[in-house]
Amino acid sequence: MARKKAVNEETFHPVTVDDHKELNRRNNEKKKTAVNDALKFPTGDQFEADLSDILAETPEDSGETIVIALIDSDNFDHINSDFGSDEGDRILIETGKYIRKKVSKDTGVYRIGGDEFALIFKGETEREDIFLLLNELKNDFDVKTPDGVRQTITIGMATAFTDASRYAELVRKADGALFRAKRSGGNRVAMAKEEKMVPKTSHYTQDQLQRLSMLSKAEGIGEAILLREALDMLLKKYDV
Repeated sequence: MARKKAVNEETFHPVTVDDHKELNRRNNEKKKTAVNDALKFPTGDQFEADLSDILAETPEDSGETIVIALIDSDNFDHINSDFGSDEGDRILIETGKYIRKKVSKDTGVYRIGGDEFALIFKGETEREDIFLLLNELKNDFDVKTPDGVRQTITIGMATAFTDASRYAELVRKADGALFRAKRSGGNRVAMAKEEKMVPKTSHYTQDQLQRLSMLSKAEGIGEAILLREALDMLLKKYDV
């Protein structure tokens, strides 16, 4: 007796690693949409466009203070694994609403990806006062997980023209401050600080250095700045 062919037998195939990756990508996109739809914050692309425009249009001697802050939830990964993605979305939504409520309406608030938010301050407020405001924002944060545990946030900030004049460099400085604060245990606010530079080494080929010099001259940007931006992109790629 002939074996009855299973439905869709010809199209069946084992689940592969690529299948899992695609499923995770779709799930992540759904989560981004759910949180973004609830908060209606501008996202990373708009943050870059707005900050770039502000830096280009504001003279260094204008007397205005331009500060950016990157805000990251501490130990967020365990929320999705312990309580589920819906609970993770709730935490992100409550966090975004809390941040928007705590800063002035003139402050730009953005969700730049995952559990990270960004702020742009522009005006006459001194950066030291902005630091105190961010510290208060961190201290008063009271979003909790279902088991009653209070979440914490960590913040890195950088000031235009004092720390950097270009978008990529300013964000890199704020991200460096955030990294230092995280490495120190989190639940704190850190300012960008002056960096100790080291000379270029034999890690680069002669051809790479010549091309770097050409790029530096063409863009009017220092070689050291270009190298720091490139290294930062590499570290982000490998989530270091």
